[in-house]
Amino acid sequence: MAEVAIVQRRMTGYRLPLFEQMRERLARRGIRLRVLHGDPTPEEARKRDGGELPWAERCATRYLAGGRLCWQDFGALTRACELVIVTQENKLAYNLVSMTLERPRRLAFWGHGRNLQSDSPEGLRERFKRWTTTRVDWWFAYTGLSRELVRAEGFPEERITVLDNAVDTAELRRLHAAITAADRERVRRELAPGAGPVGVFVGSLYADKRLGFLVEAALRLRARFPGFTLLVAGDGPDRGLVEAAARAHPWIRVLGPRHARDKMELLAVSDVMLNPGLVGLGLLDAFVAGLPLVTTDCRLHSPEIAYLESGRNGLMTPDRLDAYVDGVAALLAQPQRAEALRAGARASAARYTIENMSQRFCEGIERCLKELRR
Repeated sequence: MAEVAIVQRRMTGYRLPLFEQMRERLARRGIRLRVLHGDPTPEEARKRDGGELPWAERCATRYLAGGRLCWQDFGALTRACELVIVTQENKLAYNLVSMTLERPRRLAFWGHGRNLQSDSPEGLRERFKRWTTTRVDWWFAYTGLSRELVRAEGFPEERITVLDNAVDTAELRRLHAAITAADRERVRRELAPGAGPVGVFVGSLYADKRLGFLVEAALRLRARFPGFTLLVAGDGPDRGLVEAAARAHPWIRVLGPRHARDKMELLAVSDVMLNPGLVGLGLLDAFVAGLPLVTTDCRLHSPEIAYLESGRNGLMTPDRLDAYVDGVAALLAQPQRAEALRAGARASAARYTIENMSQRFCEGIERCLKELRR
């Protein structure tokens, strides 16, 4: 039985369903999946977003230079593996060893293809990352956008697998389907009792989300739609900004973190999801709820922005306040157009699932094992 290892710097809870599904799929194909992982930094540990796999293997991990470098020597643990898959992170110093001195039989990257939030896209760190891009045998790219970034560095397209990165949305789909008309009426009465439309923001509250832009857009939308309500669910260092706006404007409701059913109830009573800043996997929440997400071309987005097909399942406007407000207002004033976007969002929810990601990952592993090293 061929062995394949996925090496994670740390184990995050949202990846557990993916690895469980992959293990079962690959076992049926005569391939043994191993997952190796290290420990988080103290700062990451405080997030409490880790997870445990009973069959995963711990790999000794040391952080240096205040956490900016990580030494995770997985060489001896993976010598029997036909393929070793690592994440493309500059801080993973042993990746450089595995690309040069102690090369596995096959080595693959799993990643974005570039740091899309880098303040210095042409700086030394990003140039080094681009140099490493072509030093592996295979690429597991998060999205189609990641594939284009990798291909632009000269990596052969036939050795790239697009994963359509996702989280396990099965429970969210079940929770949303269970919300009744009475549930919607209750939540609407509690949080948005007016007759106007409802916009919702769900996510972490930090600078890249551009919350000042969000608040100003909401003020202008309220001027056009007198009963407009903005619901803000989340937490983070910029929470004070939206709380200050809520004190001045009670129709802005700052609700703190909302998860599972509580989150899906918010989406169920909303007409549009607003996020003028960084969009990532939170886009899947909107898809599951059949809710159009409106963002801007702000060049801060994660690779999952590739899932947003403007005019089909959501909307991306030019990165100007007037254009953003006009785009949202036009959507709120045209129910038929809004319903078309809702239908597109629901269709996208059926595509971007952990089940499909697992299948793509396993098919890519099989293809890689049939190819010679580059």
